[in-house]
Amino acid sequence: MVNILKYRGLCALFSVLLLASMIGVATYKLQTKGEIFTYSIDFTGGTQVLLKFNQKISATRLKEVLEQKGWDGVVIRDFSSTEYLVRVKEFSNDVKGLAERIRVAAQEVATDTQVTIEESEAVGPGVGASLRWKSIWAVIYALIAMLGYIAFRFWSLGFAVGAVAALFHDALVMLAVFLLFNREISINVIGAILAVLGYSINDTIVIFARIRDNIKTMGNASLYDIVNTSINQTMRRTLLTSFTTGLTVASMFILGGEALRDFSLALLVGIVFGTYSSIYIASPIMMLLYRK
Repeated sequence: MVNILKYRGLCALFSVLLLASMIGVATYKLQTKGEIFTYSIDFTGGTQVLLKFNQKISATRLKEVLEQKGWDGVVIRDFSSTEYLVRVKEFSNDVKGLAERIRVAAQEVATDTQVTIEESEAVGPGVGASLRWKSIWAVIYALIAMLGYIAFRFWSLGFAVGAVAALFHDALVMLAVFLLFNREISINVIGAILAVLGYSINDTIVIFARIRDNIKTMGNASLYDIVNTSINQTMRRTLLTSFTTGLTVASMFILGGEALRDFSLALLVGIVFGTYSSIYIASPIMMLLYRK
């Protein structure tokens, strides 16, 4: 039997350092840019247009041309050397008309440049702000609901706090990855976070259920030995489930294109750290708070 819990202190240090890095980067961005995360149009409002060029162009030159045409604060994301996502703060009910004006302006980037519109969408600023707060509350409500469910299921505050602490850790890690790599937070990413919370809590419940059963059958053993034995007994199931799910998500990340890139990245990070937190976050915290 592997002494898995032997590394719980090292894993706790790793999690603390990761979250400390997130706080450091968040503080720096807040002081320099005024916002911690880079939000998609879902939350900021405005119009975004995906443009495809018939030749390679410079994103810097594209931004200069659009700003000369009167669009201030243009944000450019390159999907490839010929595909660029253009985001402007201007909102119009005539999305196609605004997208066409952006396309015409983009054609001035270089001589003989041909530009086509792949997709366009617009969100009002009030709707974007409302969605941001609703997304935050959706995650908070999910955590509170799971806290109550685990407390009722295992009739133990130690089990409940351990499980929710692991979920909170998973959500923070996913946000940390998007913060450190400057990826956008969108509605799809929030959906991925909620999906991972459900996935991770299921893994944690499997381990906790085995711990509860072993407490009854291994009454004379220490809690450390009971938890370590329970994790070993469920380890194969945990790793196989995470591996097979991870393969599917990894395929979506590699082959799904830029439209699914952030969504699949959040899922992939969540699966890896959801497995990690079920073992090295939920179980050790439960051990600290558990009372017979």
